[in-house]
Amino acid sequence: MSEQQHASAKHHVIGFALSLVLTFVALFLVINTPLSAGLKLTAIIILAIFQMLVQLVYFMHVTEGSKVYQIISISYGLFVAVCIVAGSIWLMLLNGMEG
Repeated sequence: MSEQQHASAKHHVIGFALSLVLTFVALFLVINTPLSAGLKLTAIIILAIFQMLVQLVYFMHVTEGSKVYQIISISYGLFVAVCIVAGSIWLMLLNGMEG
């Protein structure tokens, strides 16, 4: 394995480990803490933002390439995420109104 491949593999392992840690911290907060629902939701949102940053840096290689490419990539990713979340909430609300 070349030095570059070794560094890339190490980079991916670090990203994977960070993703697991963030996921298990969110799970622990929901299951094992007596925090209010509002505090749990706030903590989960903050952890989700960190999870997104880990995914962008370690797996999507958003730090590579030109600045214009980075801005376009991040903007598109945020657009897709907002559409998915807003669409999911919209469908859940519509489903609840049929009863």
